[in-house]
Amino acid sequence: MGAPLEQTTTATTVRVRNSKTVVTDGPFAETKEQLGGYYLVEAKDLDDAIAIASRIPGAKHGSIEVRPIMKINM
Repeated sequence: MGAPLEQTTTATTVRVRNSKTVVTDGPFAETKEQLGGYYLVEAKDLDDAIAIASRIPGAKHGSIEVRPIMKINM
């Protein structure tokens, strides 16, 4: 199932360095980085989503961008 993501202004970036979770507001991806796919997870709030993102292996070497999915009214 595909779901559109909210705008990058809603992003929170998660990195894990030296076993510590570092959280930054905004999509601070470098120019050489791009979205290659995404995990769709259910989280009760942003803190829960950050905790989940910090356990994704890529957070230790790169960054994980956390964004809500877009709500579409039909």
